[in-house]
Amino acid sequence: MKELGVRNGAFGADKFGLKNLKEVRWNLGAPQLYEYSLQAGEAEVTADGALCAETGIFTGRSPKDKFTVRDASTDKNMWWEGNQSITSDQFQALYEDFLKHAEGMSLFAQDLYGGADPAFQIKTRVYTELAWHSLFIRTLLRRPEASELASFVPELTIIDLPSFKADPKRHGVRSENVVAIDFARKIVLIGGSYYAGEMKKSVFTTLNYYLPEKGVMPMHCSANVGPNGDTAIFFGLSGTGKTTLSADPKRTLIGDDEHGWGKDGVFNFEGGCYAKCIKLSAEAEPEIFAASTRFGTVLENVVLDPMTRVADFDDGSKTENTRSAYPLDFIPNASHTGRAPQPKNLVMLAADAFGVLPPIAKLTPAQAMYHFLSGYTAKVAGTERGLGNEPKPEFSACFGSPFLPRHPAEYGNLLRDLIAKHNVDCWLVNTGWTGGKYGVGSRMPIKVTRALLTAALDGSLRNVEFRTDKYFGFAVPTALPGVPSEILDPVNTWKDKAEFDKTARNLVAMFQKNFAEFESHVDADVLAAAPEVKLAAE
Repeated sequence: MKELGVRNGAFGADKFGLKNLKEVRWNLGAPQLYEYSLQAGEAEVTADGALCAETGIFTGRSPKDKFTVRDASTDKNMWWEGNQSITSDQFQALYEDFLKHAEGMSLFAQDLYGGADPAFQIKTRVYTELAWHSLFIRTLLRRPEASELASFVPELTIIDLPSFKADPKRHGVRSENVVAIDFARKIVLIGGSYYAGEMKKSVFTTLNYYLPEKGVMPMHCSANVGPNGDTAIFFGLSGTGKTTLSADPKRTLIGDDEHGWGKDGVFNFEGGCYAKCIKLSAEAEPEIFAASTRFGTVLENVVLDPMTRVADFDDGSKTENTRSAYPLDFIPNASHTGRAPQPKNLVMLAADAFGVLPPIAKLTPAQAMYHFLSGYTAKVAGTERGLGNEPKPEFSACFGSPFLPRHPAEYGNLLRDLIAKHNVDCWLVNTGWTGGKYGVGSRMPIKVTRALLTAALDGSLRNVEFRTDKYFGFAVPTALPGVPSEILDPVNTWKDKAEFDKTARNLVAMFQKNFAEFESHVDADVLAAAPEVKLAAE
Protein backbone atom coordinates (compact mmCIF):
# COMPACT_ATOMS: atom_id res chain seq x y z
CA MET A 1 0.00 0.00 0.00
CA LYS A 2 1.32 3.43 -0.96
CA GLU A 3 1.20 6.22 1.61
CA LEU A 4 1.70 9.94 1.10
CA GLY A 5 1.97 12.79 3.58
CA VAL A 6 2.94 13.17 7.24
CA ARG A 7 1.47 10.59 9.59
CA ASN A 8 2.04 8.47 12.66
CA GLY A 9 3.65 5.39 11.12
CA ALA A 10 3.00 3.40 14.29
CA PHE A 11 -0.73 4.09 14.18
CA GLY A 12 -1.84 3.80 10.58
CA ALA A 13 -4.96 2.76 8.73
CA ASP A 14 -4.42 -0.86 9.73
CA LYS A 15 -5.24 0.00 13.36
CA PHE A 16 -8.76 0.82 12.28
CA GLY A 17 -9.01 -2.43 10.35
CA LEU A 18 -8.54 -1.00 6.87
CA LYS A 19 -6.58 -3.32 4.60
CA ASN A 20 -5.78 -3.92 0.93
CA LEU A 21 -6.02 -0.21 0.23
CA LYS A 22 -4.43 1.12 -2.93
CA GLU A 23 -3.19 4.27 -1.20
CA VAL A 24 -3.66 6.51 1.83
CA ARG A 25 -3.07 10.22 1.36
CA TRP A 26 -2.38 11.72 4.78
CA ASN A 27 -3.03 15.27 5.97
CA LEU A 28 -2.78 16.91 2.55
CA GLY A 29 -3.36 20.64 2.23
CA ALA A 30 -5.64 22.62 -0.07
CA PRO A 31 -3.38 22.67 -3.17
CA GLN A 32 -2.95 18.88 -3.31
CA LEU A 33 -6.61 18.24 -2.47
CA TYR A 34 -7.71 20.63 -5.22
CA GLU A 35 -5.54 18.67 -7.69
CA TYR A 36 -6.92 15.27 -6.67
CA SER A 37 -10.49 16.57 -6.69
CA LEU A 38 -10.17 18.08 -10.16
CA GLN A 39 -8.40 15.01 -11.56
CA ALA A 40 -11.26 12.84 -10.33
CA GLY A 41 -13.93 15.20 -11.67
CA GLU A 42 -15.37 15.74 -8.18
CA ALA A 43 -15.59 19.52 -8.37
CA GLU A 44 -14.90 22.71 -10.35
CA VAL A 45 -12.84 25.80 -9.61
CA THR A 46 -14.78 29.06 -9.54
CA ALA A 47 -13.58 32.27 -11.16
CA ASP A 48 -12.47 33.42 -7.70
CA GLY A 49 -10.55 30.22 -6.88
CA ALA A 50 -13.00 28.44 -4.59
CA LEU A 51 -13.68 24.72 -5.06
CA CYS A 52 -17.33 24.06 -5.96
CA ALA A 53 -18.90 20.60 -5.59
CA GLU A 54 -22.37 19.12 -5.91
CA THR A 55 -23.79 16.78 -3.26
CA GLY A 56 -26.34 14.94 -5.39
CA ILE A 57 -29.75 14.04 -4.02
CA PHE A 58 -28.73 14.89 -0.44
CA THR A 59 -28.34 18.66 -0.16
CA GLY A 60 -28.59 18.57 3.63
CA ARG A 61 -28.45 16.19 6.53
CA SER A 62 -30.72 13.15 6.67
CA PRO A 63 -31.57 12.81 10.40
CA LYS A 64 -33.87 9.83 9.80
CA ASP A 65 -30.84 7.87 8.58
CA LYS A 66 -28.75 8.50 11.72
CA PHE A 67 -28.40 5.61 14.18
CA THR A 68 -26.62 5.03 17.49
CA VAL A 69 -25.51 1.70 18.97
CA ARG A 70 -27.67 0.79 21.94
CA ASP A 71 -25.48 -0.78 24.61
CA ALA A 72 -25.26 -0.85 28.42
CA SER A 73 -24.03 2.77 28.59
CA THR A 74 -26.15 4.44 25.94
CA ASP A 75 -29.27 2.54 27.03
CA LYS A 76 -29.49 4.68 30.16
CA ASN A 77 -27.80 7.89 28.95
CA MET A 78 -29.28 8.46 25.48
CA TRP A 79 -32.43 10.42 24.71
CA TRP A 80 -34.03 7.61 22.74
CA GLU A 81 -37.20 9.57 21.96
CA GLY A 82 -35.01 11.75 19.75
CA ASN A 83 -32.54 9.13 18.51
CA GLN A 84 -32.70 5.85 16.62
CA SER A 85 -30.89 2.71 17.69
CA ILE A 86 -29.13 -0.26 16.16
CA THR A 87 -27.56 -3.21 17.95
CA SER A 88 -23.84 -3.80 18.43
CA ASP A 89 -24.09 -6.76 16.06
CA GLN A 90 -25.74 -4.64 13.35
CA PHE A 91 -23.05 -1.99 13.73
CA GLN A 92 -20.32 -4.64 13.55
CA ALA A 93 -21.78 -5.96 10.30
CA LEU A 94 -21.90 -2.42 8.92
CA TYR A 95 -18.32 -1.76 10.04
CA GLU A 96 -17.05 -4.94 8.39
CA ASP A 97 -18.90 -4.09 5.18
CA PHE A 98 -17.38 -0.60 5.19
CA LEU A 99 -13.89 -2.11 5.49
CA LYS A 100 -14.61 -4.53 2.66
CA HIS A 101 -16.01 -1.76 0.46
CA ALA A 102 -12.87 0.34 1.01
CA GLU A 103 -10.50 -2.37 -0.25
CA GLY A 104 -8.68 -1.27 -3.39
CA MET A 105 -9.53 2.40 -2.78
CA SER A 106 -7.25 5.41 -2.45
CA LEU A 107 -8.44 7.12 0.73
CA PHE A 108 -7.71 10.55 2.15
CA ALA A 109 -7.01 10.86 5.87
CA GLN A 110 -6.96 13.94 8.11
CA ASP A 111 -5.84 14.07 11.74
CA LEU A 112 -7.72 16.88 13.47
CA TYR A 113 -9.09 18.20 16.75
CA GLY A 114 -12.69 18.76 17.75
CA GLY A 115 -12.47 21.59 20.31
CA ALA A 116 -10.13 24.54 20.91
CA ASP A 117 -9.75 23.87 24.65
CA PRO A 118 -7.05 21.19 25.13
CA ALA A 119 -8.77 19.99 28.31
CA PHE A 120 -11.91 18.97 26.41
CA GLN A 121 -10.94 18.48 22.75
CA ILE A 122 -11.25 15.12 21.02
CA LYS A 123 -8.56 13.84 18.65
CA THR A 124 -10.35 12.90 15.45
CA ARG A 125 -9.16 10.97 12.41
CA VAL A 126 -11.33 11.24 9.30
CA TYR A 127 -11.00 8.89 6.30
CA THR A 128 -12.77 10.06 3.17
CA GLU A 129 -13.34 8.61 -0.26
CA LEU A 130 -13.41 12.07 -1.87
CA ALA A 131 -10.68 14.70 -1.97
CA TRP A 132 -13.10 17.58 -1.54
CA HIS A 133 -14.58 15.94 1.56
CA SER A 134 -11.05 15.78 2.97
CA LEU A 135 -10.60 19.50 2.31
CA PHE A 136 -14.01 20.23 3.83
CA ILE A 137 -13.33 18.46 7.12
CA ARG A 138 -9.77 19.83 7.25
CA THR A 139 -11.37 23.27 7.01
CA LEU A 140 -14.17 22.71 9.51
CA LEU A 141 -12.25 21.06 12.33
CA ARG A 142 -9.12 22.35 14.07
CA ARG A 143 -5.72 21.39 12.69
CA PRO A 144 -2.85 20.22 14.91
CA GLU A 145 0.61 21.69 14.47
CA ALA A 146 2.60 19.81 11.83
CA SER A 147 4.97 18.59 14.55
CA GLU A 148 2.08 16.78 16.28
CA LEU A 149 1.10 14.63 13.29
CA ALA A 150 3.94 12.11 13.64
CA SER A 151 2.63 11.06 17.06
CA PHE A 152 -1.12 11.59 16.54
CA VAL A 153 -3.30 8.79 17.97
CA PRO A 154 -7.04 9.32 17.36
CA GLU A 155 -9.75 8.96 19.98
CA LEU A 156 -12.60 9.25 17.45
CA THR A 157 -12.48 7.78 13.94
CA ILE A 158 -14.85 8.71 11.12
CA ILE A 159 -14.97 6.94 7.76
CA ASP A 160 -16.99 8.60 5.00
CA LEU A 161 -17.69 6.53 1.89
CA PRO A 162 -20.46 8.09 -0.25
CA SER A 163 -20.37 5.16 -2.71
CA PHE A 164 -21.21 2.68 0.05
CA LYS A 165 -24.84 1.55 0.16
CA ALA A 166 -26.24 0.19 3.39
CA ASP A 167 -28.54 -2.85 3.48
CA PRO A 168 -31.52 -2.05 5.73
CA LYS A 169 -32.21 -5.71 6.43
CA ARG A 170 -28.61 -6.62 7.30
CA HIS A 171 -27.65 -3.39 9.07
CA GLY A 172 -30.93 -2.48 10.79
CA VAL A 173 -31.13 0.93 9.14
CA ARG A 174 -33.78 2.73 7.08
CA SER A 175 -32.22 3.09 3.63
CA GLU A 176 -29.00 2.88 1.64
CA ASN A 177 -27.93 6.15 3.27
CA VAL A 178 -26.51 5.80 6.79
CA VAL A 179 -24.78 7.64 9.63
CA ALA A 180 -24.00 5.17 12.41
CA ILE A 181 -22.28 6.03 15.72
CA ASP A 182 -20.81 3.66 18.28
CA PHE A 183 -19.98 5.80 21.31
CA ALA A 184 -18.25 2.94 23.13
CA ARG A 185 -15.76 2.37 20.30
CA LYS A 186 -15.79 6.04 19.20
CA ILE A 187 -16.43 5.15 15.56
CA VAL A 188 -18.67 6.96 13.05
CA LEU A 189 -19.62 5.34 9.72
CA ILE A 190 -21.10 7.57 6.99
CA GLY A 191 -22.28 6.08 3.71
CA GLY A 192 -24.59 6.84 0.81
CA SER A 193 -24.51 10.66 1.03
CA TYR A 194 -22.22 13.15 -0.67
CA TYR A 195 -23.32 15.91 1.74
CA ALA A 196 -20.16 16.84 3.66
CA GLY A 197 -21.99 18.36 6.63
CA GLU A 198 -22.71 14.88 8.00
CA MET A 199 -19.04 14.61 9.03
CA LYS A 200 -18.88 17.81 11.02
CA LYS A 201 -22.19 17.17 12.76
CA SER A 202 -21.01 13.69 13.77
CA VAL A 203 -18.16 15.29 15.70
CA PHE A 204 -20.62 17.73 17.27
CA THR A 205 -22.93 14.88 18.28
CA THR A 206 -19.99 13.03 19.86
CA LEU A 207 -18.95 16.07 21.90
CA ASN A 208 -22.60 16.57 22.88
CA TYR A 209 -22.53 13.08 24.38
CA TYR A 210 -19.29 13.27 26.34
CA LEU A 211 -18.96 16.90 27.49
CA PRO A 212 -21.98 17.28 29.82
CA GLU A 213 -20.48 14.69 32.17
CA LYS A 214 -17.44 16.99 32.40
CA GLY A 215 -19.56 20.00 33.30
CA VAL A 216 -19.24 21.53 29.83
CA MET A 217 -22.30 22.81 27.96
CA PRO A 218 -22.06 21.93 24.23
CA MET A 219 -23.94 24.46 22.14
CA HIS A 220 -25.23 24.84 18.58
CA CYS A 221 -24.39 28.53 18.50
CA SER A 222 -22.09 31.20 17.13
CA ALA A 223 -19.99 33.38 19.42
CA ASN A 224 -18.02 36.60 19.36
CA VAL A 225 -16.25 38.82 21.86
CA GLY A 226 -15.96 42.59 22.19
CA PRO A 227 -12.82 44.63 22.85
CA ASN A 228 -13.51 44.55 26.60
CA GLY A 229 -13.75 40.75 26.75
CA ASP A 230 -17.54 40.78 26.68
CA THR A 231 -18.38 37.45 25.09
CA ALA A 232 -21.76 36.89 23.41
CA ILE A 233 -23.27 33.62 22.24
CA PHE A 234 -25.95 33.35 19.54
CA PHE A 235 -28.32 30.38 19.39
CA GLY A 236 -30.46 29.87 16.32
CA LEU A 237 -31.59 27.36 13.74
CA SER A 238 -30.57 27.51 10.10
CA GLY A 239 -31.62 30.73 8.39
CA THR A 240 -32.06 32.82 11.55
CA GLY A 241 -28.85 34.84 11.09
CA LYS A 242 -26.50 33.04 13.47
CA THR A 243 -23.51 33.27 11.14
CA THR A 244 -24.36 36.72 9.77
CA LEU A 245 -24.90 38.46 13.11
CA SER A 246 -21.84 36.98 14.78
CA ALA A 247 -19.62 38.23 11.91
CA ASP A 248 -19.49 41.74 13.37
CA PRO A 249 -16.53 43.85 12.19
CA LYS A 250 -16.39 45.57 15.61
CA ARG A 251 -16.10 42.29 17.51
CA THR A 252 -13.80 39.26 17.33
CA LEU A 253 -15.43 36.13 15.88
CA ILE A 254 -14.91 32.99 17.99
CA GLY A 255 -16.90 30.73 15.65
CA ASP A 256 -20.14 30.42 13.72
CA ASP A 257 -21.75 27.12 14.71
CA GLU A 258 -20.48 24.92 17.56
CA HIS A 259 -19.06 25.83 20.96
CA GLY A 260 -18.55 24.60 24.49
CA TRP A 261 -19.13 26.61 27.68
CA GLY A 262 -17.26 25.50 30.77
CA LYS A 263 -15.32 26.66 33.80
CA ASP A 264 -12.82 28.68 31.75
CA GLY A 265 -15.32 30.33 29.39
CA VAL A 266 -16.40 29.65 25.82
CA PHE A 267 -14.40 27.68 23.24
CA ASN A 268 -15.01 26.86 19.59
CA PHE A 269 -15.30 23.22 18.53
CA GLU A 270 -14.26 24.08 14.98
CA GLY A 271 -11.58 25.75 12.91
CA GLY A 272 -13.82 26.93 10.10
CA CYS A 273 -17.22 28.34 9.21
CA TYR A 274 -20.07 26.68 7.32
CA ALA A 275 -22.25 29.54 6.12
CA LYS A 276 -25.50 29.39 4.19
CA CYS A 277 -24.80 31.42 1.07
CA ILE A 278 -28.12 31.69 -0.73
CA LYS A 279 -28.57 35.38 -1.66
CA LEU A 280 -25.07 36.12 -0.35
CA SER A 281 -23.87 39.59 -1.36
CA ALA A 282 -20.82 41.77 -0.79
CA GLU A 283 -23.10 44.61 0.36
CA ALA A 284 -25.08 42.76 3.04
CA GLU A 285 -22.41 40.35 4.29
CA PRO A 286 -19.00 41.60 3.13
CA GLU A 287 -16.87 39.37 5.37
CA ILE A 288 -18.65 36.15 4.43
CA PHE A 289 -18.79 37.12 0.74
CA ALA A 290 -15.04 37.81 0.69
CA ALA A 291 -14.33 34.49 2.42
CA SER A 292 -16.54 32.62 -0.05
CA THR A 293 -14.73 33.96 -3.10
CA ARG A 294 -11.16 32.84 -2.56
CA PHE A 295 -8.87 29.84 -2.88
CA GLY A 296 -9.29 27.28 -0.10
CA THR A 297 -13.04 27.70 0.31
CA VAL A 298 -15.41 24.82 -0.49
CA LEU A 299 -18.79 25.72 -2.00
CA GLU A 300 -21.65 23.21 -2.04
CA ASN A 301 -24.38 23.23 -4.69
CA VAL A 302 -23.72 26.81 -5.76
CA VAL A 303 -24.63 27.41 -9.42
CA LEU A 304 -21.74 28.63 -11.59
CA ASP A 305 -21.93 30.46 -14.89
CA PRO A 306 -20.87 27.75 -17.39
CA MET A 307 -18.58 30.14 -19.28
CA THR A 308 -17.12 32.45 -16.64
CA ARG A 309 -17.38 30.13 -13.60
CA VAL A 310 -18.60 33.09 -11.56
CA ALA A 311 -20.72 31.90 -8.62
CA ASP A 312 -24.38 32.94 -8.73
CA PHE A 313 -25.30 33.05 -5.06
CA ASP A 314 -28.86 34.13 -5.90
CA ASP A 315 -29.61 30.89 -7.78
CA GLY A 316 -31.33 28.35 -5.54
CA SER A 317 -32.28 25.94 -8.33
CA LYS A 318 -30.18 23.10 -6.86
CA THR A 319 -31.17 23.85 -3.27
CA GLU A 320 -31.83 26.78 -0.98
CA ASN A 321 -29.27 25.19 1.34
CA THR A 322 -26.21 26.29 -0.66
CA ARG A 323 -23.15 26.40 1.58
CA SER A 324 -19.71 27.94 1.90
CA ALA A 325 -17.05 26.26 4.06
CA TYR A 326 -13.99 28.37 4.75
CA PRO A 327 -11.23 28.57 7.38
CA LEU A 328 -12.01 30.78 10.34
CA ASP A 329 -9.00 32.97 9.59
CA PHE A 330 -10.61 33.99 6.28
CA ILE A 331 -12.67 36.34 8.48
CA PRO A 332 -10.32 39.27 9.20
CA ASN A 333 -11.29 39.71 12.85
CA ALA A 334 -11.50 36.03 13.78
CA SER A 335 -9.98 34.69 16.98
CA HIS A 336 -6.71 32.79 16.59
CA THR A 337 -7.26 30.82 19.80
CA GLY A 338 -10.95 29.96 19.42
CA ARG A 339 -11.42 30.77 23.10
CA ALA A 340 -13.06 33.62 25.01
CA PRO A 341 -13.99 34.63 28.58
CA GLN A 342 -17.27 33.85 30.30
CA PRO A 343 -20.20 35.30 28.30
CA LYS A 344 -22.04 38.44 29.37
CA ASN A 345 -24.89 38.06 26.85
CA LEU A 346 -26.84 35.15 25.43
CA VAL A 347 -28.96 35.74 22.32
CA MET A 348 -31.62 33.39 20.95
CA LEU A 349 -32.49 34.05 17.31
CA ALA A 350 -35.88 33.21 15.79
CA ALA A 351 -36.99 33.96 12.23
CA ASP A 352 -40.65 34.35 13.21
CA ALA A 353 -42.51 34.14 9.91
CA PHE A 354 -45.80 34.78 11.74
CA GLY A 355 -44.65 38.37 12.44
CA VAL A 356 -45.70 38.17 16.10
CA LEU A 357 -42.46 38.27 18.10
CA PRO A 358 -40.89 41.67 18.80
CA PRO A 359 -37.48 42.46 17.28
CA ILE A 360 -35.89 41.99 20.72
CA ALA A 361 -37.02 40.94 24.19
CA LYS A 362 -35.19 40.50 27.49
CA LEU A 363 -35.62 37.11 29.15
CA THR A 364 -35.44 36.01 32.76
CA PRO A 365 -33.30 32.89 33.41
CA ALA A 366 -36.48 30.78 33.58
CA GLN A 367 -37.77 32.26 30.31
CA ALA A 368 -34.36 31.63 28.75
CA MET A 369 -34.56 27.95 29.64
CA TYR A 370 -38.14 27.77 28.32
CA HIS A 371 -37.18 29.29 24.96
CA PHE A 372 -33.95 27.28 24.81
CA LEU A 373 -35.87 24.03 25.21
CA SER A 374 -38.47 25.28 22.70
CA GLY A 375 -35.86 26.23 20.05
CA TYR A 376 -38.37 28.10 17.89
CA THR A 377 -38.18 29.44 14.37
CA ALA A 378 -40.54 29.22 11.39
CA LYS A 379 -40.09 27.82 7.89
CA VAL A 380 -41.47 29.44 4.77
CA ALA A 381 -41.87 28.33 1.18
CA GLY A 382 -38.56 29.86 0.10
CA THR A 383 -36.47 27.79 2.50
CA GLU A 384 -37.75 24.25 2.06
CA ARG A 385 -39.46 22.33 -0.72
CA GLY A 386 -43.00 21.15 -0.20
CA LEU A 387 -44.09 24.09 1.95
CA GLY A 388 -47.15 26.06 0.97
CA ASN A 389 -47.74 29.78 1.40
CA GLU A 390 -48.44 29.54 5.12
CA PRO A 391 -45.50 29.61 7.58
CA LYS A 392 -44.77 26.40 9.44
CA PRO A 393 -43.44 26.51 13.02
CA GLU A 394 -40.23 24.63 13.70
CA PHE A 395 -39.32 23.71 17.26
CA SER A 396 -35.91 22.12 17.71
CA ALA A 397 -34.96 21.54 21.34
CA CYS A 398 -31.80 23.41 22.38
CA PHE A 399 -31.67 24.81 18.84
CA GLY A 400 -30.14 21.51 17.75
CA SER A 401 -32.47 18.57 18.39
CA PRO A 402 -30.90 16.27 15.73
CA PHE A 403 -27.52 16.51 17.50
CA LEU A 404 -28.67 15.80 21.06
CA PRO A 405 -27.69 12.35 22.32
CA ARG A 406 -28.92 13.22 25.82
CA HIS A 407 -32.30 14.49 26.96
CA PRO A 408 -32.79 18.19 26.16
CA ALA A 409 -33.51 18.96 29.82
CA GLU A 410 -29.96 17.87 30.72
CA TYR A 411 -28.57 20.60 28.46
CA GLY A 412 -31.23 23.05 29.62
CA ASN A 413 -30.30 22.58 33.29
CA LEU A 414 -26.62 22.99 32.47
CA LEU A 415 -27.38 26.22 30.62
CA ARG A 416 -29.55 27.62 33.41
CA ASP A 417 -26.84 26.92 36.00
CA LEU A 418 -24.21 28.67 33.87
CA ILE A 419 -26.49 31.67 33.24
CA ALA A 420 -27.07 32.04 36.99
CA LYS A 421 -23.42 31.51 37.96
CA HIS A 422 -22.10 34.12 35.54
CA ASN A 423 -25.04 36.57 35.69
CA VAL A 424 -25.63 36.46 31.92
CA ASP A 425 -28.17 38.74 30.25
CA CYS A 426 -30.50 36.76 27.93
CA TRP A 427 -32.25 38.09 24.85
CA LEU A 428 -34.73 36.77 22.26
CA VAL A 429 -34.29 38.38 18.83
CA ASN A 430 -36.74 38.06 15.94
CA THR A 431 -34.94 38.19 12.59
CA GLY A 432 -38.13 37.13 10.79
CA TRP A 433 -41.12 39.23 9.73
CA THR A 434 -42.70 42.50 10.76
CA GLY A 435 -45.88 44.23 9.59
CA GLY A 436 -47.65 40.92 9.01
CA LYS A 437 -46.82 37.30 8.55
CA TYR A 438 -44.84 35.89 5.62
CA GLY A 439 -46.50 36.91 2.36
CA VAL A 440 -47.99 40.06 3.88
CA GLY A 441 -45.30 41.73 5.98
CA SER A 442 -41.63 42.22 5.22
CA ARG A 443 -38.40 40.81 6.60
CA MET A 444 -37.09 42.55 9.70
CA PRO A 445 -34.54 45.16 8.53
CA ILE A 446 -31.05 43.92 9.35
CA LYS A 447 -30.08 47.47 10.34
CA VAL A 448 -32.74 47.36 13.07
CA THR A 449 -31.54 43.96 14.28
CA ARG A 450 -27.91 45.10 14.36
CA ALA A 451 -28.79 48.33 16.20
CA LEU A 452 -30.75 46.44 18.87
CA LEU A 453 -28.05 43.80 19.23
CA THR A 454 -25.35 46.44 19.57
CA ALA A 455 -27.36 48.12 22.33
CA ALA A 456 -27.87 44.78 24.07
CA LEU A 457 -24.21 43.81 23.89
CA ASP A 458 -22.80 47.19 24.97
CA GLY A 459 -25.17 47.33 27.94
CA SER A 460 -27.14 50.42 26.90
CA LEU A 461 -30.36 48.44 26.30
CA ARG A 462 -30.54 47.54 29.99
CA ASN A 463 -31.24 51.18 30.85
CA VAL A 464 -34.27 51.83 28.62
CA GLU A 465 -37.94 51.52 29.55
CA PHE A 466 -39.52 48.08 29.03
CA ARG A 467 -43.09 46.85 28.70
CA THR A 468 -44.32 43.33 29.49
CA ASP A 469 -45.52 41.50 26.39
CA LYS A 470 -49.11 40.41 27.02
CA TYR A 471 -48.75 37.22 25.00
CA PHE A 472 -45.32 35.92 26.02
CA GLY A 473 -44.64 37.73 29.28
CA PHE A 474 -41.10 38.81 28.45
CA ALA A 475 -39.77 42.38 28.67
CA VAL A 476 -39.72 44.44 25.46
CA PRO A 477 -38.02 47.85 25.10
CA THR A 478 -40.41 50.69 24.25
CA ALA A 479 -37.85 53.00 22.62
CA LEU A 480 -34.26 53.08 21.47
CA PRO A 481 -32.47 55.91 19.67
CA GLY A 482 -32.14 55.19 15.96
CA VAL A 483 -34.87 52.50 15.93
CA PRO A 484 -38.46 53.33 14.80
CA SER A 485 -40.58 52.99 17.96
CA GLU A 486 -43.52 51.34 16.16
CA ILE A 487 -41.38 48.37 15.10
CA LEU A 488 -40.64 47.53 18.75
CA ASP A 489 -44.29 46.63 19.33
CA PRO A 490 -45.32 44.25 16.50
CA VAL A 491 -49.05 45.00 16.71
CA ASN A 492 -48.33 48.59 15.65
CA THR A 493 -46.85 47.36 12.36
CA TRP A 494 -49.96 45.36 11.40
CA LYS A 495 -52.85 46.98 9.54
CA ASP A 496 -55.32 44.38 10.83
CA LYS A 497 -55.02 44.44 14.65
CA ALA A 498 -57.59 41.68 15.12
CA GLU A 499 -55.66 39.42 12.77
CA PHE A 500 -52.50 40.12 14.77
CA ASP A 501 -54.23 39.10 18.00
CA LYS A 502 -55.51 35.89 16.41
CA THR A 503 -52.09 35.04 14.97
CA ALA A 504 -50.33 35.78 18.28
CA ARG A 505 -52.70 33.53 20.21
CA ASN A 506 -52.21 30.76 17.67
CA LEU A 507 -48.44 31.02 18.08
CA VAL A 508 -48.80 30.89 21.88
CA ALA A 509 -50.81 27.68 21.49
CA MET A 510 -48.08 26.21 19.25
CA PHE A 511 -45.47 26.91 21.94
CA GLN A 512 -47.65 25.31 24.62
CA LYS A 513 -48.34 22.21 22.58
CA ASN A 514 -44.66 21.74 21.76
CA PHE A 515 -43.51 22.22 25.36
CA ALA A 516 -45.84 19.54 26.76
CA GLU A 517 -43.11 16.88 26.39
CA PHE A 518 -40.76 18.88 28.65
CA GLU A 519 -43.20 19.80 31.42
CA SER A 520 -42.28 16.84 33.62
CA HIS A 521 -38.56 17.58 33.27
CA VAL A 522 -38.46 21.23 34.39
CA ASP A 523 -39.00 23.19 37.60
CA ALA A 524 -42.06 25.26 38.48
CA ASP A 525 -40.37 28.55 37.58
CA VAL A 526 -39.76 27.36 34.02
CA LEU A 527 -43.36 26.19 33.71
CA ALA A 528 -44.47 29.61 34.93
CA ALA A 529 -42.34 31.23 32.20
CA ALA A 530 -44.57 29.74 29.48
CA PRO A 531 -46.84 32.02 27.40
CA GLU A 532 -50.14 32.67 29.16
CA VAL A 533 -52.43 29.64 28.85
CA LYS A 534 -55.66 31.64 29.03
CA LEU A 535 -54.82 33.64 25.93
CA ALA A 536 -54.69 30.50 23.81
CA ALA A 537 -57.79 28.96 25.36
CA GLU A 538 -60.17 31.91 25.01
